[in-house]
Amino acid sequence: MLKIDTVFDLAKRYIGIHELVGQKDHPLIQWWLSLCGLGPDAADEVPWCSAFVNGMAWELDIPRSGSAAARSWLKIGIPVLLADAKIGSDVVIIKRGEGAQPGPEVLNAQGHVGFYAGVRDGNVLMLAGNQGNEVSVAGFPQERILGIRRLV
Repeated sequence: MLKIDTVFDLAKRYIGIHELVGQKDHPLIQWWLSLCGLGPDAADEVPWCSAFVNGMAWELDIPRSGSAAARSWLKIGIPVLLADAKIGSDVVIIKRGEGAQPGPEVLNAQGHVGFYAGVRDGNVLMLAGNQGNEVSVAGFPQERILGIRRLV
């Protein structure tokens, strides 16, 4: 039996959950999306990184945004600096998209959110949903960070 001490521990259990190809949709991803107000028939091809984070927070009864928008997490928890980020309790919100992107003061813009998983080779590592259409750990340039928030 796995021990769940943190939201990060819970999120790790879902690594490998992925979108289904074709007309089928993954029911777990659909459930996460339903926590954000999308209908029970939401396709798993829509952006679902925030839905994944909401699902983990819901399961542990900790603060959550309730929104499918990644930047909605900029208003949840307390802000922390990258130097103070902790694996286990922190989420990272980054810019997404081509070209210049607005800063953290703009919530209605593209973004990506996931759980802080460390720093390697100048990249912030995130355990997140919808990375290559699955739950995985991936690295992103630190310059893309919009904010880091401690949930607990």
